[in-house]
Amino acid sequence: MLSLIRPAATLLLLFTLITGVAYPLLVTGVAQTLFPEQANGSLVRVDGHLVGSSLVGQAFEDPRYFAGRPSATGPHPYNGAASTGSNLGPSNPALHEVVGERVGTLREGNPAHASAPVPVDLVTASASGLDPHVSPAAALFQVPRVARARGLSPATVEALVRQHIEGRVWGVLGEPRVNVLRLNVALDGLPPSGA
Repeated sequence: MLSLIRPAATLLLLFTLITGVAYPLLVTGVAQTLFPEQANGSLVRVDGHLVGSSLVGQAFEDPRYFAGRPSATGPHPYNGAASTGSNLGPSNPALHEVVGERVGTLREGNPAHASAPVPVDLVTASASGLDPHVSPAAALFQVPRVARARGLSPATVEALVRQHIEGRVWGVLGEPRVNVLRLNVALDGLPPSGA
């Protein structure tokens, strides 16, 4: 029996060292060397203070800030421990009701667009419920409200949005998008109107 246990224990120890120690150390070393920002969570800091990660959405309810996609994680929005979609299909009446309420709220908060179509990503949650991006159309839809709330010209705020549009990955994957946290951090960095 000992002749069977010794090779099994040796292989267990060997594979534990390879897959449990050596490989994770190698991958961590490569990631920290080649992609240190991403390997450490793509953290966003302002004046040395951590304000979030560019990989996870946040709830911005103040009208002076751009809002992200709604979060389906409940009861707290953008809760990474509860990452999920709403699982409501396009024919579900509950989805129609929620979307209708969100459209009404957005039109009320953005009177410059009272009759314009509302970008779909402002009224529907992403599959994870944690999406940190909105489409350029969704960001531009919010420009008049943010400009009015901050006392800035819409042209200034629109120019800032356009500067923060990220293109497709490698020029072909995904769609153009705007990272809401990075946009709001840049927005706070703008000089006040009249300064």
